[in-house]
Amino acid sequence: MEVHLRVIQDRRGILVAICDAGLLGQTFRQGKMRLEVSREFYGGPLSSIEAAMEALAGADVANLVGEAAIKAAVEKGLVDSEAVIDFGGIPHVQMVRL
Repeated sequence: MEVHLRVIQDRRGILVAICDAGLLGQTFRQGKMRLEVSREFYGGPLSSIEAAMEALAGADVANLVGEAAIKAAVEKGLVDSEAVIDFGGIPHVQMVRL
């Protein structure tokens, strides 16, 4: 499985955005909450899950969308499964490393 991986590094740190392939451009809802998987934010190049997890390991802030991306991150101990929010069957998690 491939994912879109976008890494943004500036003086404040490293932000990593990962989403499963096929989710770009879609919008998901859960109650009053809305998750837009925009190409502008998540639209990095396709990458292997392994490469995405390596990038995530070095992130200060991260946003992940999709079953494959989040499953891999939880299995690697990079995000807490308790922090995952479900948007109409699509999982999403945000991570901030202090």
